[in-house]
Amino acid sequence: MPKRHVVQMSTSHASYGVCVLGTEVFLDMRRSTPKGATSFDVHATSAVTVHIIHSPMTKPMINSRWPLDPDIEVVVTIDVTSRTVNDNKVKISYYGQEGNELSVAWLYLTCVDVSLDVDLNRNGRVKSKGKDKAKWTWGPDGQGAVLLVNCDRDSPGAVGMDSSQVDIRTTADLQDMSVMLLRTQGPSAIFAEYQVVLHVPESDADKVRVFHAIRDDSHHYYKPVLGPNKLSYVLDHVSGGENTFYVEGLAFPDVGFSGLVSFSASLLQVTHQNSPGTPIFTDTVVFRVAPWIMTPNTQQPVEVFVCSIRRGSDPNEVFLEGLRALLRKANCKLTICSEVDSRSDRWIQ
Repeated sequence: MPKRHVVQMSTSHASYGVCVLGTEVFLDMRRSTPKGATSFDVHATSAVTVHIIHSPMTKPMINSRWPLDPDIEVVVTIDVTSRTVNDNKVKISYYGQEGNELSVAWLYLTCVDVSLDVDLNRNGRVKSKGKDKAKWTWGPDGQGAVLLVNCDRDSPGAVGMDSSQVDIRTTADLQDMSVMLLRTQGPSAIFAEYQVVLHVPESDADKVRVFHAIRDDSHHYYKPVLGPNKLSYVLDHVSGGENTFYVEGLAFPDVGFSGLVSFSASLLQVTHQNSPGTPIFTDTVVFRVAPWIMTPNTQQPVEVFVCSIRRGSDPNEVFLEGLRALLRKANCKLTICSEVDSRSDRWIQ
């Protein structure tokens, strides 16, 4: 269960906070209640929605004020990202027994958006704001992204599998990886004060590797940011937009590994330079590593799948003709996958 985001209200000074689009902010009024107060009301600017949580026995008063009962909670949500810092306001007024206003507490909120997204529907598109991103279910109607173990060898002359390399040496290697997008939106001044951190559980770190696609003035490069011995990554110069990450699997599911791996993006409030930071919000996604399926080499083949590579310097037409002749003799069905289906990768995964 995610930790509640609580903001302490005060009647002696204004309070300031940051929230994430669509998430709940609980307002702690207990310490700010002035002596003699018996009721309160809440007003907010147009982008803020105020929710009063109470027991069935507690009812609002005739003048739309609420009694200061212990069971009442005030929760606010914002569904529009801020254009400027502190552009959302919440005002809590406290009233005495005679209905006179005793004191006022102000809260200024800045709303940002932080979303970690993957191919949740398994259709080749990474959509934002998916539901239940931390769950993975099987079947054609299920959801959750799939991750491949990068066990081919796309780099000419490379020794070992691509997953053994800690860098990306050819763009063909990206075709074996899954895309993960980190989307942020809001005033840039907020992201200068708050950290956005991408992290992976220690139990999953040796099963995956993550590369951050970074563009500078001259070229693209892919920085390894998570994986074995790398549990977290603080993003620099975060502003509105997308950060693209490529994820590769390093281990197949087995008796000690279910195949499920998770990644999270957290917005942290850092009060001091050397402090660890307080999480304001965390978004989590889950991948399942595709299993290794090995058929016995003594079993009669029923259907053979192969890629068709026509473009580039190394087409495979001669290989396909030889394979057709062999499978005709074996009375076996041949299915040729187009370059669109195989994403121009001769290794079917």
